[in-house]
Amino acid sequence: MLGTIIGTEEDTILVKLNINLNEFQNLVNLHVIMEDDGVMIVGEITDIKDGIAYINLLGEIINDKFVFGVIRKPSFSSTVKLISKEKIPMVISVDDYQEKKDLYIGTSPLYEGVKIGLNINDFFSNHFAIFGSTGSGKSWGVANLIQSIFRKQSTVAYRASIFIFDAYGEYHAAFKEINKMVPEVSFKAYTTNTKFSDSEILKIPLWLLGIDDLALLLNAEKPTQLPIIEKALKLVNVFARDEGAVIKQKNSIIAHAILDILSSGRPSSQIRDQIFSILSTYRTKDLNLETQIYQPGYVRSLKQCLLIDASGKIREIELITKFIQSFVDDTIPLTMPDGTFKYGLEDLRLALDFALISEGTLNSEKVYDEANVLKIRLQTLINSDYAVYFDYPEYIGVDEYIKNLLIVANGRKAQIINFNINYVDDRFAKTLTKIYSRLLFEYSKNLDKRASLPFHIVLEEAHRYVQNDNDVNLIGYNIFDRITKEGRKYGVMLGLISQRPSDLSETAISQCSNFLIFKMIHPRDVTYIREMVPNITNEIVKRLRVLQPGNCVAFGNAFQVPVLIKLDKPSPPPSSSSCDISENWFIDRK
Repeated sequence: MLGTIIGTEEDTILVKLNINLNEFQNLVNLHVIMEDDGVMIVGEITDIKDGIAYINLLGEIINDKFVFGVIRKPSFSSTVKLISKEKIPMVISVDDYQEKKDLYIGTSPLYEGVKIGLNINDFFSNHFAIFGSTGSGKSWGVANLIQSIFRKQSTVAYRASIFIFDAYGEYHAAFKEINKMVPEVSFKAYTTNTKFSDSEILKIPLWLLGIDDLALLLNAEKPTQLPIIEKALKLVNVFARDEGAVIKQKNSIIAHAILDILSSGRPSSQIRDQIFSILSTYRTKDLNLETQIYQPGYVRSLKQCLLIDASGKIREIELITKFIQSFVDDTIPLTMPDGTFKYGLEDLRLALDFALISEGTLNSEKVYDEANVLKIRLQTLINSDYAVYFDYPEYIGVDEYIKNLLIVANGRKAQIINFNINYVDDRFAKTLTKIYSRLLFEYSKNLDKRASLPFHIVLEEAHRYVQNDNDVNLIGYNIFDRITKEGRKYGVMLGLISQRPSDLSETAISQCSNFLIFKMIHPRDVTYIREMVPNITNEIVKRLRVLQPGNCVAFGNAFQVPVLIKLDKPSPPPSSSSCDISENWFIDRK
């Protein structure tokens, strides 16, 4: 017996110790049972001062099961003793381990030989976050967590689908040979490094992107820019398709643009030049500069009819107008692409250019400037090295594309899909993660059987991507916030890995149900965790500054109580070690 209860302070019990502390190892953070008349209340020693132990109440053992939460306090006559090694797993681990339901991820640094585990459903059916300063062991923790899923002896998580967005290319080493350890499990790697032969180059079919995706890709800043993107996509639906299938509609669209120019009141030379410009790029077999205009007694080309006479006017403007009007057909509405045909960045550029003309943006300097910046950014993308990521070789539908992400070369399912986004800048990397996350989310929403194929999206350096962006003002939502709020019911879960939680979206953090927190030093981040993370206590916060590398405090739905874990070493580890300065600096003297 440790001592006698002498008082209470809210949820803290004060126990006057009657033992010689010199005969014991440190008692702080150990668990005790306070028992009286069959009632067993569990607490944790948080401090010892002047022979008095301060014990934080955690829960109660009822019918040989630990139940978190306390509705009654122990009586002053309760016996107080350290919890037995047999009972400690039911408090800090999984009491009745089952291969399909539970997962061991490490050991207790306080109780020798006690494995720490979690319930798979309670952890992986919710969003989770892993925080820690540089060098605290986050990457090892992530690798170990995922490897642990596939270390099981009698069962295989064959239908798992874990998408890792790898900010530094660290995880390839940890998972590339997992098939050798577990033959049923496969690893698939994509990279933004065009010279890395070990992985496929990341490529996204442009025709699978919607208005929201393109707005992010082109770094749109104002909602007023969205209509021009929408118009460009509707025009792609015509201009990028086989002309024979859309000839009437294409003629009508071009004709409308030319009629707007003819009625604009601009100088004749400007009208002529603009029509020449349109028909030099956007022409059909029926409507082009060489199209013949028939009049009684003679035939002339449209180009010839655009000649300016000595008075500076286009003499045949009425004839041209009447001829062009014959191509107008407003019975076929412009519609958005449905993803059933292939087009590329150059097709989108042509459509965006025409959208600027057909929307009459040349008449409004402000609107033109806002729209023209999209054109400039698209052209910049086309001319950049990043264009290769949208150069998909053949047509593929969205369902088949997602399924292909999950299939390796031998036709078997991939359980771990790694996207190495280390070779693009942060803005583009953020856009890529948002595009993929939306595709995966929308695919899951459209499954016939809800949540039948769970997706886990793990974002390394999440503070770069999951931010309080302008997305809500621009397109009405942030995809990461939407996933954290709606994803669980569709089986789409986020894992946020970050060394700077204070830079993360508050909405995303607030929806996480499980946390593994490694050593945190920055006061702003420690304060942010205290304020934003649910169910965190001052005792947990105090531990964060002094944790050893590879140790973390875990708490949330998957853990009975906040628990200190020494995580198992991943094998093989990720490529996350720090630069060895002494090895690189020094050479032996001859």
